[in-house]
Amino acid sequence: DPLPPPLPKKHLQRAESLPEQGPSRHDRGDPTPWASSILYSIPPPHSPHPEGAPGSIPPRDRPSWGPKKPLTKSQSLGEPVARSSPQKAPSPSPAELTFGTADGELGQLLQLLESPAGVCGVVLGCQVATLARLSARIQEKLLGSEERQQLLEAELAGKSWAALSVLDREPCCESGDAWYFRVSFAFEQSQLVCAAKVPKPCFSSLGVQTSLGSHCSIQRLIGRFTDRLPWELVLPGSPGEQSRSPSREEPPRLATCPVLQVLISPEVPYQTLAGFVKGSHGLHRTSPGHYERLACLLLLQVCMGLEHLRVQNVGQGDLCPENLLLVKCPCPTQSQQGQEASPGLSLPRLLIGSFFKVKDKRRPYSTSQEQDWTEGLAAPPSPVADELNVGMLIYKILHVDISLENALGFRSNRLPEIPSLSIYSTGLKRLATLLLHRDPCKRVTIEQARSILQVLLWGPRQELFARSKKTLALLRSWVEVKRALLLLKLAENSVGAVGSPGLEEWLCCQYFEEVTEHTLYQVTQALYT
Repeated sequence: DPLPPPLPKKHLQRAESLPEQGPSRHDRGDPTPWASSILYSIPPPHSPHPEGAPGSIPPRDRPSWGPKKPLTKSQSLGEPVARSSPQKAPSPSPAELTFGTADGELGQLLQLLESPAGVCGVVLGCQVATLARLSARIQEKLLGSEERQQLLEAELAGKSWAALSVLDREPCCESGDAWYFRVSFAFEQSQLVCAAKVPKPCFSSLGVQTSLGSHCSIQRLIGRFTDRLPWELVLPGSPGEQSRSPSREEPPRLATCPVLQVLISPEVPYQTLAGFVKGSHGLHRTSPGHYERLACLLLLQVCMGLEHLRVQNVGQGDLCPENLLLVKCPCPTQSQQGQEASPGLSLPRLLIGSFFKVKDKRRPYSTSQEQDWTEGLAAPPSPVADELNVGMLIYKILHVDISLENALGFRSNRLPEIPSLSIYSTGLKRLATLLLHRDPCKRVTIEQARSILQVLLWGPRQELFARSKKTLALLRSWVEVKRALLLLKLAENSVGAVGSPGLEEWLCCQYFEEVTEHTLYQVTQALYT
């Protein structure tokens, strides 16, 4: 039989390499042909051997040295793997850029910028992002992390006086609605000092205080329980104050100790704003500029706390100096390092800890106007009450006598005179007038009052407009330059012996992170006209 015809021979074709990447529209005119290969981590065509010598690989056939992507289920072994083009690769945003950003990613962003104005925009975006990161870090140092807050709450859950060590028999601070005692408990192999808040009779804010969220100007709670008051604690003015023995060796007499609600707060107040104002007459007289700057910073914290409460749909109980708590900051701030170690010269944190008024206790009204004004305060969250309260607070902090009857005189434009002692006096007087305006439609809001205080503290001051007309462009340029100078100041202070940034620096960072030229235009119109 004849042999079958031979089978045709298979010719193995050499696998074709990927087509060479052509120049993109951003690479036109670039004399370097391998500029686009940097995006793929491929080195420029470089051969250690002479042209045509053994071992040389043509540039188009050189394998990629970048990481290889695994095949997906939708790709067969015979299908070519498509590579993303430089045009489709996402560029990093200014908020994502750091000094350690790879040059490949940075170059990819710079290729998209066609003018110095674009580069300027990226730099400004980096500055805003940096301020936001700095602000978050300082806030965590002041308040602690959310994880730590949750751990403290879990540690104190179900605990009572038996788990706490009483450090002082007498209160460390007495506000209008509560007494505060220094206590400690074991946490993470150390003793953590905190405050036990014992509300006074007819006062209760637990129902709303446990759901306010974390804020630098709002008192936080990490535990609560109901128990008899330990025999060694002394409540000023209580019937058993004189009968209690100062000796800790006396056995507890629980039968005579009342059962009270106790709240545990991580912040230990050392004074109320009323005590601070009462003891600072000499400081106001000898250092009016420094004291009135402290007044602006304290009022700023009040406004920020009220804004937070308004977002939470909650009103404060009685916004008066007796119910505003002062807490020492964990460490001296950069602005306080060179000053004397005196409580009157350092900026404390201010906390709002009262969220209800006294129950069933209201003095008779002297006039119908007073009744209208007071009833406006008794309905939280009343915006009008907030503005009037802050306006009254300005006078009290500046040691200007003012009563409810005097405040009612604002309807006849008879507000007390605020003496001009520093560069802040005129602005504070203007703010008080705007908050206590006889026409409710012309009163500034708490948000506007916060912006006015920020301008009083960090500018722009009125002399900026002495030689230049106030325009949005001028204000925008001022914000950009001041923001850059603030970052330079923080960087210089970080490598010196000035100390770490604290509360005042955190407030300043927040201002320049959020402020816009449009806000400044409106605020300066209200403040300087």
